[in-house]
Amino acid sequence: MLRTRCRLPALAGLLAMLAAAVAQADTPRLATLDWTLAETLVALDAPPLASAQLEAYHAWVDEPALPDTTIDLGLRSQPNLELLARLAPDHILISPMFANLAPRLERIASVKTLPLYRAEQDTWQEMRRLTRSLGELVERPEAARRLIDTTEARLDTLGARLDGTAPPPLLMVQFMDGRHVRVFGDNGLFQAVLDRLALTNAWTGPTNAWGFSLAGIEALAGLDARLVVIEPYPAGVRETLAESGLWQHLVEAGRGSPIVLPPVWSFGAMPSALRFAERLVDALENDDAV
Repeated sequence: MLRTRCRLPALAGLLAMLAAAVAQADTPRLATLDWTLAETLVALDAPPLASAQLEAYHAWVDEPALPDTTIDLGLRSQPNLELLARLAPDHILISPMFANLAPRLERIASVKTLPLYRAEQDTWQEMRRLTRSLGELVERPEAARRLIDTTEARLDTLGARLDGTAPPPLLMVQFMDGRHVRVFGDNGLFQAVLDRLALTNAWTGPTNAWGFSLAGIEALAGLDARLVVIEPYPAGVRETLAESGLWQHLVEAGRGSPIVLPPVWSFGAMPSALRFAERLVDALENDDAV
């Protein structure tokens, strides 16, 4: 009897693995060139068969990680079409950014274009729409609903943690080189998260369809804000900033030392939005406790 009982957990684990394998086999075989679609598929527990620039994905997106089984298709802008044809996916998913590749990709499989960032659209509602669309595509609408509900509930919890505090306006940047940054504002992922956390963005200047503006660091002078730098830094930029009198002046004129956050895909969907919110709230709380 004891021997039988000891085998039951192992048997239950095996059955669970088999059930997961069957469920995965029932989902469409998808390839995608777009990291936003890839991260959302992982969050839906339906990771893509193949994606592009996996090493760069893990540098810029970081989490959720693509599984080791996902195959690297090479450059997002120049994928390995021969490899893609051998993989024979059911669908190839792209964003409008890669629309020029659609005629060639359509010779291999059905191509589905799924937009997210569009001018004059509510970014958070667009994220909800994209999540639901992918949930339908992988035949997991309930998983999509859970992802939306759990993300929004967690953001509510994170926002409540900041109640009673008064963080200064935040200025969110990502370095392109030692003198130029992306500054994030309206229509972007970071702004959508700030809105849900009831935080203020110091940048009120114009932004493009992806929610950022390219600017020299001198454009940040005079803004009464706390700097938030999103990694990764391009090669050599840390060293350049250490010797930059202008950057040192900006830091000294700001409200405290810059908050530096680990990589977050600024053009992502709900997984990246939640990752940014978690890291930002943790940083603000830790800063307030000092």
